[in-house]
Amino acid sequence: MSGEELRLIEANVFNMPVQAIRKYRKDSSEVCCCLKYFIFGFNVLFWMLGLCILAVGVWAWSEKYTFSNLGKLSHVALDPALVLICVGGVTFIIGFTGCVGALRENTCLLAAYAIFLFIILLLELTAGLLGFIFKDWIKMQATDGFQAFIIHYREDPDQQNLIDWIQEDWLQCCGIEGPKDWDKNNYFNCSSQAVGSREACGVPFSCCKRKPNEIIKNKQCGYDVRRKPSEGFFADGWAKISPSENDERNIYERGCVRAGEEWIEANVVHISGVLVFLVTTQILSICFAQNLRADIYAQKAKWH
Repeated sequence: MSGEELRLIEANVFNMPVQAIRKYRKDSSEVCCCLKYFIFGFNVLFWMLGLCILAVGVWAWSEKYTFSNLGKLSHVALDPALVLICVGGVTFIIGFTGCVGALRENTCLLAAYAIFLFIILLLELTAGLLGFIFKDWIKMQATDGFQAFIIHYREDPDQQNLIDWIQEDWLQCCGIEGPKDWDKNNYFNCSSQAVGSREACGVPFSCCKRKPNEIIKNKQCGYDVRRKPSEGFFADGWAKISPSENDERNIYERGCVRAGEEWIEANVVHISGVLVFLVTTQILSICFAQNLRADIYAQKAKWH
């Protein structure tokens, strides 16, 4: 049945002319299609992004922690896989409520979407305020977290990759305050020479400075760099380090805490711009969701 035939039937039933039926339909439509499908399309991206992050986190978790080795869960709070699962789950839920709520014109889902965004916005503003007030406490927590990463460097491949990325690619640093902090790790501790650790008195390869035109990273570049020249020959036939070789060690000397502070100071404008963009986007999303809910309520009021 065509639309014109349907309008004729409605005109006969309600004893109204076809033009009045057309005008009634036009006037009774209160939901803004542009707003509806903008919220829908915007949140489809977040829905899919959250699903991908969640899938990666679950995959990484299942690869490391199975039911047969639950004993490794002692430092679960520092696990990057858990962070991915939490971020992906929250993003997935928010994207789902916004996407389905807009498409189905469901006021409950749209209200939940607005509430989720408001809670996250409130947490972000609170964290920013507390971070400005308690800078020393945050620095201490970051130091403790990085120290835990160093201690458990060889126990978790995700934590190992994360700290390598921080030291080599992001901040170009080594340790918390310097290379000596790697003495906290059992493998890199100088006393580990007695048990045959080849990495004793060394640092991870991510502490090494990149050489010009280097194609393949030397994974052994951090061996023995913290060993003193006066120690002479090493056990198991290891080579002796001369004073000139020790002075020319090609590793980062500054700690990652200081490097992080310098990075924040150098990029404070960019960081502020990103934060303002995120806050503005969240506020606009809340306003759009509330406007769409108001349109839906106005539409339902005309039905009654």
